Amino acid sequence: MRLRILLVSVTLTLSAWAGIVDDVRIALMQNSFSGAESALNAYRNQQGVTAEYIEAYSWMGRAALDQGQYDQAAVYAKQTQTLAQELLKKRPLDAEPHLPIALGAALEVQSQVLAARGQRTQAVALLRSALLTYGNTSIHDRLQKNLNLLSFQGKVAPALKADQFLGAKLPLPAQLKGSPVLLFFWAHWCGDCKAEAPIITQLRSEFAGKGLQVIGPTRLYGYTAQVEHASASDELQYIDAVRHRFYSGLLDMPVPISKYNFDTYGASTTPTLVLLDREGKVAMYHPGALRYNELRAEIEKVAR
Repeated sequence: MRLRILLVSVTLTLSAWAGIVDDVRIALMQNSFSGAESALNAYRNQQGVTAEYIEAYSWMGRAALDQGQYDQAAVYAKQTQTLAQELLKKRPLDAEPHLPIALGAALEVQSQVLAARGQRTQAVALLRSALLTYGNTSIHDRLQKNLNLLSFQGKVAPALKADQFLGAKLPLPAQLKGSPVLLFFWAHWCGDCKAEAPIITQLRSEFAGKGLQVIGPTRLYGYTAQVEHASASDELQYIDAVRHRFYSGLLDMPVPISKYNFDTYGASTTPTLVLLDREGKVAMYHPGALRYNELRAEIEKVAR
């Protein structure tokens, strides 16, 4: 009987702490850093420093950064990194998903704090150092994305390549200059990309007289909505079907298909929007969707 009670008690305790990441995020959404810290302390006293705990703790730095509390964000992010590195002495980074999320967030927050303080060179150096250390892990794309955010703007955009093509053809590798260009990195599974398509369709029409070109790089992922392990030819057909269903206003948009472009531009988030001026230089690099007014204002700057 005592053993049964003990097992039930352990089960209930583990169940109670199964949502520590969500508990911390909810407290922070309510702007309660004290509530988040209480939840973290209680969890740590019961369970110790687990990968889940470190991921939950990483949200403290992200929340502080969002509120412009740069000193506190840096402290939380550095502590997250320290805790993660302690666990890495005993296990690989990608043994499960929590630790990569935590470490990636810690490095991201530290770089963004440096950039916000005007220390862009130090931020770039931090990310490049992290890429040397973690470049063969799952956080590579996250680090590259943040490096691109800091280092792409004002630089000549890398040329595009293609393994396959849909839509209009481009001579590739394309040197992207002579007119303003919007690169719209998308994926066949991405709902935000589908929602962004009508906005891009409208803006392309509005700025056609200014020569705006839209190019939509995508890549193969090895699966479709129906097939878990799809062949390249089957996935290509599926991408074309998605284009015709959800991107009808952009069917003539050149769609170079290559993982190379995503790796080169660090487009781990879809959509990623990259705007180039007439000289082929990056004027905007934005992971994630943009509303019509926001994207229009950026296009106006390069289409003059």
